[in-house]
Amino acid sequence: MRITVDRDRCEGHGVCESAAPELFLIDDEGDLVFHFEDREIPEEQRAPGTNAVLTCPVAALKLEG
Repeated sequence: MRITVDRDRCEGHGVCESAAPELFLIDDEGDLVFHFEDREIPEEQRAPGTNAVLTCPVAALKLEG
């Protein structure tokens, strides 16, 4: 499973970081840092990653595979 980020849609709310702190971080400038860009999400992080995608208030995250 992979997650893609639509950076044009991301507004830096931080909901993804709260749902999956091992995967996402909002940096000091309010920009999203996704630790698994272009990589498979580890099995143990799939549930939190899915939750982050489903709870993003601007639908900036998408599940693939």
